[in-house]
Amino acid sequence: MSDAARFRLEELEVRLGYRFVNPDLLQEALTHRSAAHQKAGGRKRQKAKGAGSNERLEFIGDRVLGLLMAEWLLERFPNEQEGALGSRLAHLVSRVSLAEIADRLDLPQSLTVAAHEARAGVQTAANVVADALEAVLGAVFLDGGLEPARQMVRDWWQSALDAQAHPPKDPKTALQEWVLGRGQSLPVYETIGADGPSHAPLFVVRVTAGGLFGEGRAGSKRAAESAAAADLLEKLEG
Repeated sequence: MSDAARFRLEELEVRLGYRFVNPDLLQEALTHRSAAHQKAGGRKRQKAKGAGSNERLEFIGDRVLGLLMAEWLLERFPNEQEGALGSRLAHLVSRVSLAEIADRLDLPQSLTVAAHEARAGVQTAANVVADALEAVLGAVFLDGGLEPARQMVRDWWQSALDAQAHPPKDPKTALQEWVLGRGQSLPVYETIGADGPSHAPLFVVRVTAGGLFGEGRAGSKRAAESAAAADLLEKLEG
């Protein structure tokens, strides 16, 4: 690792408020697939698609975030039931929320991407920085355990949670109201992917409406549909 790269990681650790025992985990969390592929020289015999990138850490970070956020919501709203809690959760872990937090941490400037992707602006793309934030959280969990990850979630999401005076409307309901209010057809949901072991599946759902589509990923079809609806709403209202 170059001195410049090491300094960049140390600066990020200061912003995160966490010092890694194994800084290689943080470096991996900040490595986009394009950079990993470039480093491997684009070899066809590379071990596996995405190997060396932050995708594995993003995978576990997504689950860590869901667990810790659900735990926090139960504490903060002891009288709310599953519907309201689920609506809050979907909003807090949405791509937009993740990207906003990543920007506050100046995460985009710490990402390692291939030169051609950097020129295309992928370093600041919402989905890329959102995935990187989850990867960083996964790296913290693997490096230090659940407690530092819990503290980070509560630090990073404090203002977003405080702003939820009332549970946000469920994204699927909001999307349906949006299209019906404009005389358009109902949204169409399609499961386009289902990966992972049976005890920890990952569903990918696409929803189409208003001439656009949105995608969502989650550990259940219902949550993935909600995430997809939220993604599409952002595009329709943007």
